[in-house]
Amino acid sequence: MAVDFSVAQTARCNNAEELSTALQAAREKTLTLLQAYVDALGPELPVPYSTELNPPRWEFGHVAWFQAFWTARNLQRQAGTHCDPDHIRPAGHMRDEDKFYDSSNVPHKTRWDLPLPDLELTRAYMQSTFEETLRLLEHDAQRGEDLYFYRLALFHEDMHAEACIYMAQALEIPLPASLIKNTSEKGGLKPGELKALSIPATTWQLGWSDPASGDDAELTQETHRFFAFDNELPAHSVRLPAFSIDNGPVSWHRFLPAVDAGAVTMPRYVRKQGGVWQACHFGQWVELNLDAPAVHISKDQADAWCRWAGRRLPTEAEWEYAAYHASDFQWGQVWEWTSSRFVPFDGFVAHPYRDYSRFGFEEHRYVLKGASWATDARMAHPRYRNFFPPERCDIHAGFRSCAL
Repeated sequence: MAVDFSVAQTARCNNAEELSTALQAAREKTLTLLQAYVDALGPELPVPYSTELNPPRWEFGHVAWFQAFWTARNLQRQAGTHCDPDHIRPAGHMRDEDKFYDSSNVPHKTRWDLPLPDLELTRAYMQSTFEETLRLLEHDAQRGEDLYFYRLALFHEDMHAEACIYMAQALEIPLPASLIKNTSEKGGLKPGELKALSIPATTWQLGWSDPASGDDAELTQETHRFFAFDNELPAHSVRLPAFSIDNGPVSWHRFLPAVDAGAVTMPRYVRKQGGVWQACHFGQWVELNLDAPAVHISKDQADAWCRWAGRRLPTEAEWEYAAYHASDFQWGQVWEWTSSRFVPFDGFVAHPYRDYSRFGFEEHRYVLKGASWATDARMAHPRYRNFFPPERCDIHAGFRSCAL
């Protein structure tokens, strides 16, 4: 499928009423996920330590903390990206909440050892902070204030909802049908539908050119100011030589022969029994749809497949240009690895949430483009830059290839 990214385009500049509706929808999804975890694990939500997971009680409390930290407790929220993130903030709704949930200062491994609030207190904290956020949003909108931090909180919650979905896959937690109805195990291009899209040499603008004035979006009020993540800025021109790119992600049909040949390691959540390929889908083994995009593939595995097939991964700019300009460019079921390192664009300036991009820049990460079936439509935009280490395969990631 090709994604209609007008939803994501609008979400970057929605008004206060639309933003309030979106925040409520995001929170409803978060609470649905929380209940699924409780049903599977019990109220203590115990999980073993993993570098790929967060303790669920920490995860859900952190979502509420982040929203409150950047809205209700942010006395400079009206300044938008000019806010001083180090200003003194008032106390929150919970004692020691910063010591529990501040991801910038609470190391990942220590989160399992924290005396976190129990489920009842966590839910109460989520509810009280959320109600305060909605009240402040209405107040700030009436005053004509910048709504940047409300949008940041919305997209942050969307990201964590997706993380909870791939965490559920790792933990074999069943999820409600409403959350997994469009999984990557469905659909896909049949072998005869695969095409090579020939793109002539061109120049492409990577990044948003002027988010304050709403480039690529029609704005009518100052409070609809366009939102961009700091790593999407500033815009710059990239010269693209002519290239040929697949019209869809690499399917299991194309991927698994490389596994049989010993050129690629066995993908996560996949097995072959009695000559039949199967996938573990939230704890249930089902027959693999060979037309569907290969998923839970690391960049290392994608590179290995490309070496075996005599292909290569697209660059970030190539992928983005094709998504905008090639009419038969199918995307949206899996995140797609690119060959581009996640690095700042020339002229990069960190936004107040300084750690959003910093850890990605400092660590060895690569850009993924597009969206997965678990990505909220608000996040599914060609310009969005996802980023993960090349060995990660728990996320809903695949890839497409280009001719050498």
